[in-house]
Amino acid sequence: MFEKLQGSSLDRRSFLRGSAMFALAIGVSVVPAFAQQQPPAPQPKPEEDEKKKEEPKDPFGSDGDKKDEKKLVDAEGREYRVCPQCAYNMYKQGRMWVCENCGYSYVE
Repeated sequence: MFEKLQGSSLDRRSFLRGSAMFALAIGVSVVPAFAQQQPPAPQPKPEEDEKKKEEPKDPFGSDGDKKDEKKLVDAEGREYRVCPQCAYNMYKQGRMWVCENCGYSYVE
């Protein structure tokens, strides 16, 4: 099936050496494509950094005293919040906010 070449023998060691050289040649030809550096991202302005660092928001949204915060209102006109557990709507029942999907609740 395989013809033996005269003057060269194809044993396991020479086959592995040849395939390693072939893989090395392919690798060397691909490396320059990945070596290109991407341009750096533009630096944010200092004003934007100050706004981001001012104050982290409460994940439960319990700061109801803020006047600049927009209230979410559903189609029926009821105020709601987003549940931190399942991201569904939470409605106020007395002093508690209760998720209508998973039942998560907390007192305001």
